Amino acid sequence: MKLIIAIIQDEHANKVIRELTDNKFRVTKLASTGGFLKSGNTTLLIGSEDDKVDFVEEIFRKHSNKNNVKSDKGEVKVAANLFIIPVEDYRKF
Repeated sequence: MKLIIAIIQDEHANKVIRELTDNKFRVTKLASTGGFLKSGNTTLLIGSEDDKVDFVEEIFRKHSNKNNVKSDKGEVKVAANLFIIPVEDYRKF
């Protein structure tokens, strides 16, 4: 099992969450603010079986288009950042 921590732009969050939940993934949504761009983001926590991680990644690729965003450090392209972490144990109550 993996825990996917995904940081995406707010504007893409609802589409991603909808497709994840339509495909029976459980998602926890957290509001977050990035330190680099100092703008609103959405952080998603997603539990996934190992063999479904690529499918989850494709959902993010589909809905998280790279956008040019201006910051005080210049213009950067942003889309989504996924951290995929192995889960040693999981318990549901």
